[in-house]
Amino acid sequence: MKQGLFCFIIVSNYCFKEGSNVNENPKLAWLKKKLRGINYRIFLPYIILMTMGVVAVYSASSEILMISGRPAAYYGMKQLAYAIIGVFICLGLYSIKLDWLQNGRNLFLLIALTTGLLVYVRIFGQAVNGARGWINLGVVNVQPLELAKLALILYLAEMLAKADGHLVPGHIMERLLPPAIIAGGMMFLVVIEPDFGGTAILFFLVAIMYSVSGIPSGYALLSLFGIAVLVVGGFFLIVRWNPDFLQHVYVFKRFIAFLNPFKTAANEGAQLVNSYYAIHNGGLFGVGIGNSIQKRGYLPEPYTDFILSIIAEEVGSIGALLVLGLLFYLLIQIMENGVNAGSQYTSLVCFGVSAIMFFQILFNVGAVLGLMPITGVTLPFISYGGSSLFVLSASIGLVMNVIAEDDKLKARKHSNERKPRTV
Repeated sequence: MKQGLFCFIIVSNYCFKEGSNVNENPKLAWLKKKLRGINYRIFLPYIILMTMGVVAVYSASSEILMISGRPAAYYGMKQLAYAIIGVFICLGLYSIKLDWLQNGRNLFLLIALTTGLLVYVRIFGQAVNGARGWINLGVVNVQPLELAKLALILYLAEMLAKADGHLVPGHIMERLLPPAIIAGGMMFLVVIEPDFGGTAILFFLVAIMYSVSGIPSGYALLSLFGIAVLVVGGFFLIVRWNPDFLQHVYVFKRFIAFLNPFKTAANEGAQLVNSYYAIHNGGLFGVGIGNSIQKRGYLPEPYTDFILSIIAEEVGSIGALLVLGLLFYLLIQIMENGVNAGSQYTSLVCFGVSAIMFFQILFNVGAVLGLMPITGVTLPFISYGGSSLFVLSASIGLVMNVIAEDDKLKARKHSNERKPRTV
């Protein structure tokens, strides 16, 4: 079905040529324009990565499912469904008018909704591995943290773009303080789940967007320092209060497992130790798709944040590097468009999405290799799960949208510059 949708886009783009009769229909003409504006250097890697993810999830989960007496393709089919929905979300965000996304009222509603969900999940959310970060909707578990990433990108891009060129002495903090307070508040709500990986990603997202916003570096550093103090200080106040939810020591055990994985291999260190075994078993070229040993009950939940270990075991280190290479190709394409953007808003959106992808990749690969503590951060487009895939798909659609609008503005500006001036 996903391939069919993609073929439809290609065929439609081919059929809607200049001079064709369908141009007489305004709606079809608009569709033709939109389809021609798709950045395929971003869209194609996105589709390929999600396809790889479906295959990887099916392979990593099938053995455990069969052992437990469930259909072998259960998680693979769910991931396929998530991927198809993700494509529609991506195209939806690509098609939406930027004016609607930049509208102050809509941004306020998005921030309010996200904050409300973060509060709700802290109180009523489903606990997974010691953290209350999930809302169980039956068909899919929703993670408000993922929505917070997209909400902060949209909000900060608009606020910092508006501030560009208007940061005069005496009014700088007035413009920078509201975004810093909102970002710090969201990070505080995430860190008390507790989700340190998610908090770190949000912090680096804000840091990157502030750094490229063009604001004076001293004020950028002061704002980031203030956010860090707000989050850390608030967390230590909660620790001092010592409520019941902090009695869970799962996060601490994960840190100990990172320091001494083989000493804790019987419990918390099992994931990291079996990740080492999987990578070692795979060697350069792997044992073949479907032939992983570690996914047969040794590596817990191998289709989630440790799916790269199974990929390395089945298709080898070379295959795993190809997956990472495609992820970084997509990342570079987005960053390149951010660097060459004609507007501050486009640049901020591109760098914000790049920051999310980069730090998710960094934290995931670092955990798999034992270079960083395990934080439960998924590998973008590859790991099983709907929330992350939906938000990443929306982010890709948003990036393609702002790039397309930026290209239109550049073309219009170039056209105006070439027009002869009348005396």
